[in-house]
Amino acid sequence: MFQKGFLRQLGVLTVAVLGVTLSTVKAQSGEPIQPLPTNIKINDSIAALGKQLFFDKRLSVDDTISCASCHDIDGWGAEAKSVSEGVKKQLGERNSPTVFNSGLNFKQFWDGRADDLSHQASGPVVNPIEMGMPSWDKVLEKLEGDQEYQKAANQLFGSALTKDVIVEAIAEYEKTLLTPNSPFDRYLKGDAGAISDVQKKGYELFKSYGCVSCHQGMNVGGNMFQKFGVLEDIAMNDRSLSNDLGRYMVTNNEWDKRVFKVPSLRLATKTAPYFHNGSVPTIEEAVDIMIKFQLGRSVPQQDRDAIIKFLESLVGEKPKGS
Repeated sequence: MFQKGFLRQLGVLTVAVLGVTLSTVKAQSGEPIQPLPTNIKINDSIAALGKQLFFDKRLSVDDTISCASCHDIDGWGAEAKSVSEGVKKQLGERNSPTVFNSGLNFKQFWDGRADDLSHQASGPVVNPIEMGMPSWDKVLEKLEGDQEYQKAANQLFGSALTKDVIVEAIAEYEKTLLTPNSPFDRYLKGDAGAISDVQKKGYELFKSYGCVSCHQGMNVGGNMFQKFGVLEDIAMNDRSLSNDLGRYMVTNNEWDKRVFKVPSLRLATKTAPYFHNGSVPTIEEAVDIMIKFQLGRSVPQQDRDAIIKFLESLVGEKPKGS
């Protein structure tokens, strides 16, 4: 069913993150999706420092952009724009995915070029389009006189404020941004009444149509790479979605053309617009595109609508104090 090279694109099948083992195999319950953890190991003091840095616009060259500018914590950790606006009102090329539950992803960024959250946090600060700082040395010069930051770095890391301190602290804060206790999580834990009959049907369809082959595990995605256009060539049908060559830009490997990290569906119904370039405005259109290009088929509208109802059941609680 899958194109040549698919198994190679799966990459890591099992990763350990946040002290929790994530796997693409079925959980002990027999289901391919597992509930989000409600307790994780976090250094609260480091996370508190990371939260301050996450919202600090001084990390940008002109004091206008923070991490939170593109990852709106009140807006489910994403941004309701196709692509984000950086310093000097420059536009990026890719949609900003939600930062919520991002610590559960096996790689970061759409093309997977960062291995973990701290690696990811180091990029936007010195990206000329995003936060625009000329170098990390300039960031440290800018914050050198902040006695609160310097004191916290010394107490928590035993050093002055450094690049590593900043990105590790931001990553620790981002690990706290989980959305547990969704209706579907409660259903998986044995509460049969936590989701509606339509949502139960939608989940069965989600599995039977094959959506779950790429969207499973705790984060309902985020644990493999996949080509955009498995059974229908998207380059022949939709230029707006096919211009970006995805992971190929990182690896220069022919098999990686239009390969992206499979996104999490945990907050899919809350984080429009969709796909790597944010060109699709509604969840209905997004599901139709996935069914056509990834599964090579069409489905009755009532089935599609039931699948979307299931996706709604994946939305959990916003992290407290975020």
